[in-house]
Amino acid sequence: MQTESKKNGISFWIMIWLLGLAGQLCWNMENQWFNTFVYAKIAKDPTIISWMLAISALATTISTFLFGCISDRKGNRKSLISFGYILWGIFTILFGATQFLRNDSKTASIAGVAFAVVAADAVMSFFGSMGNDIGFNAWINDHMNPDNSGSLGAALAVQPVIGTIVGTVLGGLLVGADDNYMRLFVVIGGSVILLGIVSLLWMRDSENLRPSVKGSFSSQFFSIFNVKEYLKHRELVFVNLMLAVYFISFNVYFSHLGNFMIYYLGFTADTMGLIEGVGLLVAMFTTIPAIKLIQQGKSSLIVLGAVIINALGLLVIGLFVSPTNVNPGSIWNPHLLLGVLFVGIGYMLFLQTVTVWSKRLYPEDARGQFEGIRIIFYVLIPMVVAPLISNPIIKRSGEFTDEYGFTEYLPTNALFLAGVVLVLLTLIPLWAAGKVKED
Repeated sequence: MQTESKKNGISFWIMIWLLGLAGQLCWNMENQWFNTFVYAKIAKDPTIISWMLAISALATTISTFLFGCISDRKGNRKSLISFGYILWGIFTILFGATQFLRNDSKTASIAGVAFAVVAADAVMSFFGSMGNDIGFNAWINDHMNPDNSGSLGAALAVQPVIGTIVGTVLGGLLVGADDNYMRLFVVIGGSVILLGIVSLLWMRDSENLRPSVKGSFSSQFFSIFNVKEYLKHRELVFVNLMLAVYFISFNVYFSHLGNFMIYYLGFTADTMGLIEGVGLLVAMFTTIPAIKLIQQGKSSLIVLGAVIINALGLLVIGLFVSPTNVNPGSIWNPHLLLGVLFVGIGYMLFLQTVTVWSKRLYPEDARGQFEGIRIIFYVLIPMVVAPLISNPIIKRSGEFTDEYGFTEYLPTNALFLAGVVLVLLTLIPLWAAGKVKED
């Protein structure tokens, strides 16, 4: 029995790390490289990215609520993970294939290709959310207990960090100076498909997982929209508001950071990936002491520090980084590296702390559906609101004419200065969450 238990423990942690890292790599690729793909292969127009963010966020949210309810009612996470990951990988590759629809001789065709890009991204996000946001995250919650909560919390904290670093550096190397995005999508998409097949054959649901049926499907599905009931979880309400405000700021600048570095500052994709990777790698070490502080109940203090450090990083990039004071042929650009480092530290500390903070507040009988609520604040609201802020800023501050006389819109320093103001607003719901916690 002990041997079997040990074997199950080993297989459990293998799946935690393989599925977790694959998911983080895929999300990083969407957040980091899909936007530079649009500028490289479709058109230098932030409006396409704005539509991608908004529609994929809507698809993600619908997916989390739909499959969260199905998962809770069926008492099954494994099927969502396995089939979600397989479809996620397939549509990642198909997203890259949209570049072959582009016909340079017909400017009018850009609208049709842009529609295909937005649609492919939305479908990919729908299945990615099914497999990762709902299936995998709820599966982790099902297995969490007092004995492993610290280790699982550490894994949840470190995986986004590793995924961001590896995804940024590896993504840049795979895309390369020749802008071969298809190579990136095939490698990452193929890996996710393979892990979906592995999970289908190997992983197990928790023995304690039971179907949670509360009336008809429609009544249970719409019960999660009971605002009065949700507001009873006051601390969770403010934690989710922190997520929304912080990631509105994050999506204002981060969605365009790659294009800012490549098309405004003049770096190649591989050098850009290395610059971000170096900053994030150094920033990763700050998550280690944060794990202990989280366990000691110092979450509010960590978030406060994260927001301030994030704002300082954005200020450095906004004020001291420009095409006239960077060297695109080298990763050694002190102001840019410092800004990326501070932004990375703030992002990592904030995400690891708020992820653990919110998961501890979920009701046990509706974890899947409460992941759906989290996605509203983490994905839907930020990705719908942020483009309404970033798009006009880019259109007003970054309008240029290329060598052929076509108008192109490039992200400039103004985005990062706007991000400073927005990220500091996170302190308002942080203060409120701290007050509720004290009560």
